Amino acid sequence: MNTPPVDSNTAALGRRERMLLAAVAALLALGLFLLRGGLSPAAPLEKLARQSLEPAVALSNGRPSLIEFYADWCEACQAMAPAMERVEGEHHEQLDVVLLNVDNPRWQPEVDRYDVNGIPQLEFFDASGAPIGRAVGARNQGELEALSAALISGSPLPAMAGVAETSVLPKAETTAMAGPRSHS
Repeated sequence: MNTPPVDSNTAALGRRERMLLAAVAALLALGLFLLRGGLSPAAPLEKLARQSLEPAVALSNGRPSLIEFYADWCEACQAMAPAMERVEGEHHEQLDVVLLNVDNPRWQPEVDRYDVNGIPQLEFFDASGAPIGRAVGARNQGELEALSAALISGSPLPAMAGVAETSVLPKAETTAMAGPRSHS
């Protein structure tokens, strides 16, 4: 069997083509990586949620707390995230900012406890962990700053649409009552 002689120029051209092909593949992979977010910092919602304290810790550490119920798909939550990130960064030592994803089953007890029926929903707590207010709907930077300042100073929450103070009603004594379908 005769094999044709290998020309050193042909072998070099094959190596060059392979290197060029590898370079093009690497550039395409890099382009896809960068297009999908690359090494850029995580989205503000994700970043805040990952660095959040557990709600029980935040409500018992002697600082006022702001708990936001959000979802990744919520456009209002995404729009509000940079402002929440600024508030958390500026008041980190004075205020706990906690984000809870309503789509995460882990937080279902909190979703039920705070009767979350719209997002974003903010729950406000004083330094002793007592609930003092709630806001439903997106808030801008100025509103979040005003709400945060009130929490930090212990002042009443500012009057704004969608913000309500939480009233603390004494728990009624529970007495045994017949149920609505009871015939006794």
